[in-house]
Amino acid sequence: MRRAITKYARSGTALIAYQVIGQGSLDLVLVPGFPCNLEILPEDPGYSHLLQRLSRFCRLIVFDPRGSGLSDGFDPAGPLDSETRVADILSIMDAVGAGRAALLGAADGAAQAMRFAARHPARVRALVLYAGRAGPQDALVPRGEKPSATDWGSGSAAARIAPGRLDDRSFIDWWGRLERFAASPMAAAAQARMIAATDASDVLPMIQTPTLLLHRRDDPQVGIACSRDLSRKIADAKLVELPGGDHPIWLGDVDAVVDHVEEFLTGARTVSLGDRVLAATLVARILGPSGSSGSAGGRHRNEKLALLREAVQRLMARYGGTAGWSGAERIDAAFDGASRALACAVELRDFAHGIGLSLAQGIHAGDIDRAHAEPSGQAVQLAARIAASIRSPEILLSRLASDLIVGAGLQFTDRGTLPGQEGHPALTLVALSAERHLEPLGRLWPRPADLGLLSTREREVIRLVAEGGTNPQIGVQLGLSEHTVKRHVANILLKLDLPSRVAAASLAARQIET
Repeated sequence: MRRAITKYARSGTALIAYQVIGQGSLDLVLVPGFPCNLEILPEDPGYSHLLQRLSRFCRLIVFDPRGSGLSDGFDPAGPLDSETRVADILSIMDAVGAGRAALLGAADGAAQAMRFAARHPARVRALVLYAGRAGPQDALVPRGEKPSATDWGSGSAAARIAPGRLDDRSFIDWWGRLERFAASPMAAAAQARMIAATDASDVLPMIQTPTLLLHRRDDPQVGIACSRDLSRKIADAKLVELPGGDHPIWLGDVDAVVDHVEEFLTGARTVSLGDRVLAATLVARILGPSGSSGSAGGRHRNEKLALLREAVQRLMARYGGTAGWSGAERIDAAFDGASRALACAVELRDFAHGIGLSLAQGIHAGDIDRAHAEPSGQAVQLAARIAASIRSPEILLSRLASDLIVGAGLQFTDRGTLPGQEGHPALTLVALSAERHLEPLGRLWPRPADLGLLSTREREVIRLVAEGGTNPQIGVQLGLSEHTVKRHVANILLKLDLPSRVAAASLAARQIET
């Protein structure tokens, strides 16, 4: 995504920094929480992904609230209140020519969005509140506490707002950088006092705009009870409770959040198929010491987790996967072949056993968004459900994933059905037979690719790939859409366990010659 140009809107005596992303007919104003900086936030892949997804169906307007990031601070002689920020939103909308817009208020930005909807109903077509609250609540810095130079900007707040990234040193360092570029320590303290004192309870009966409430059930900063309270006090508000335990809207499963926003604002969910690929997903959950379901515990736990992290990095490089940590106890990974996911799971299991940890691992296959830095989406959620159903060290696969592992001579045993839940389908589960576990990995992977595994149409597609055809050219020759050709290529890579289109072309060229 191209970096947006920062411009300024005049609001009273202050200049408020904003950006406009996308060209959709629907205007959407993202009212952010604190800390914020338009130039720093896009450095995080999750935030960039959020903007990319939102700007696909709207003209997205983002800004730095007064006193944060690139915007001017509060006038020392003027009021330090939320009504001033309501006026700032109006000034930005006027500057970009947004006569009537939807508002997405995130975290403490939700209160400003609610006040704007109540004060200017003719300018708001819909209201989305993520992790919102009405009454006052402690914010980033406890009331009365002055952040010191060694506290504010250190990234220590990341542990409170994003426990899922607690062990990600690079994220904590980046969060400290965001804090430093968002505000000075004293300005941050003033912001925190204002956020803590903000109370939008008085405007709730005045909101008549269609309203969607989104909240992660385990949000560590704003309890889900706050959104449940809003759902009772805002007329006809719809509440959607999402899984997850990170506070910022742009962490965790961003796609789930945006899917609900898009459906609420447009009436449908549109998937950008060009950014989605079929992948095998692996979720590994730490059960505890090898052979036990208890806590890993002990004074060497951190050392064991550090060794496991290093092993995960090595295995991702070896098997061509991408991985992220969901908290300190779960690994989410994706591979472009189900056999690679299984090989990685076996090696990961053996390594964990060797250092005194045990893992419950689930493998599934489905679409993931390759534009997202870490694996996410329903395919990961289903693999996580499989892993969550395991009570002792084991590797279980969905039948769909095991069907993609062909030609390796592996044996699977049926392990019953995982019932459907919360919109997820029921899954038939299988386990890799114990006898095969004992065989050296080198005798199982890699296996020789065989074009005979492909359907007639897939063989036509790979032949044209080998001849140098692009997806549009192949589509014209075979009478298929470009998207259908992409899907065929993705299936070919999975079936043949090949890492890339180039490898598929090379294989096809060799086999065609012989």
